[in-house]
Amino acid sequence: MKAMVINKFGGPEVFELVDMPKPELKPGYVLVRVMASSVNPFEVKLRSGLLPEITPPFPAVLNADFSGIVIKNGENVELYRPGDEVFGFIGGLLDESGALTEYAIVDEELLCMKPNNVDFKTAALFPLVSITAYRAIMEKSNIKPNDKVLIHGAAGGVGHMAVQFAKMLNATVYATVSSDEKAEIAEHLGADYVINYKKVSVDQYVKEFTDGKGFDVVFDTIGCENLINSFKAVKPEGLVLTTNSRVSLDLTLIHHKSITFKTIYIVLPIVNNEHRYEIGNTLNEIKKLIETGDLTIYRDENEFSFSEIAKAHQYYQDGNTTAKISLINDLI
Repeated sequence: MKAMVINKFGGPEVFELVDMPKPELKPGYVLVRVMASSVNPFEVKLRSGLLPEITPPFPAVLNADFSGIVIKNGENVELYRPGDEVFGFIGGLLDESGALTEYAIVDEELLCMKPNNVDFKTAALFPLVSITAYRAIMEKSNIKPNDKVLIHGAAGGVGHMAVQFAKMLNATVYATVSSDEKAEIAEHLGADYVINYKKVSVDQYVKEFTDGKGFDVVFDTIGCENLINSFKAVKPEGLVLTTNSRVSLDLTLIHHKSITFKTIYIVLPIVNNEHRYEIGNTLNEIKKLIETGDLTIYRDENEFSFSEIAKAHQYYQDGNTTAKISLINDLI
């Protein structure tokens, strides 16, 4: 079978097309024909060598987001049958199959039936960003109605999912963005107030929207140095969640304000090989919301084929998108 792989770390140009043996089934796994995937910062980091400890062995097949069709079951598979249309967060790390290939074997616990109201390429946009936002907002935040929730990067992949989940909990949502175009996205998805962080300082918007008291919950989808802004913006004894804490920072503010700080790392069930069913269970909840029309996703106007994955990564790195990038399998 054909696959797009990397044999070394580097820029987008390290992707290459190769022929590989079709993966052999094992108990609890299904063989799927991959129909679509999507671009995430996670795979950009893997390709660049920023996460060598969880990168698959070379030649590495990347990409966790996928949609496709079940072709064959391994032993002990209970949930799916050949012909089922599915989507999921299938791995693409350590020894788990990635999606940039004709066929992949997938742990059935990482899958869900595809929502019946979207096509394959739309379904493949959802898994990583929606699971991450769901885990942060719906499971880890304890948001109450009318809580003031600040979401950094609210027009990004995880951020625009988080805005929708926070509104489902009847929070008052404050969204930080970097442009008028991104402000429109956040507003359209339900943000009550939109803040252009390039024009307004943290101190200014904390004073304007909270009388200087701080927000009840801050979800930081940018992380790293922006965490300091999150610690400044949250109220004393408030909660800060982040998807990116790989940075050395002075944590004095956490101590002085008695902040609760939580990190969201959705690959943990795969890395630790524990509680993998949580991914499938979360996808089932997301599937329901997609089918009722309560959860939507922004797709970039440009889409790429699997064989154009290098161009897709370059397009993402150049900052040309404000939405998820579709990848369509042309290797089949």
